[in-house]
Amino acid sequence: MPQTITISYRALVDAAEREIETLPVEAAIKLHGRDDVVLVDIRDPRELQREGKVPGAFHCPRGMLEFWIDPQSPYHKPEFAQDKKFVFFCAGGLRSALAAQTAQRMGLKPVAHVRGGFGAWKKAEGPMHPPDPPADKRPEKKS
Repeated sequence: MPQTITISYRALVDAAEREIETLPVEAAIKLHGRDDVVLVDIRDPRELQREGKVPGAFHCPRGMLEFWIDPQSPYHKPEFAQDKKFVFFCAGGLRSALAAQTAQRMGLKPVAHVRGGFGAWKKAEGPMHPPDPPADKRPEKKS
């Protein structure tokens, strides 16, 4: 018997966006490189290799977010203890809305997320490092 979904991912994202700040990509690009802002890339490591990266962004896989934010966690990262604005992004802006909401509920403030995520960032020609070359195209390491 199929399981009944009581709330959709879209409803969760919409609810998150009512609680948090959502930045248009142009505004997020203007924040790049500022000392008082941490851009937080929550994409999977494979996505970074395949799509490229935002220079200087802190990478926090979505699955580790709660553990890295909480100062009581053995996995806490000092990047989340800074007195800065945290701007989350993912590939398309859905996971980052949920991540920013979670971070804010955990006491991290101020937070925001980027509408359209890394896809919008690339389309708007924001600063980025290109994707890693495929494994078969990488130069061989010399011993």
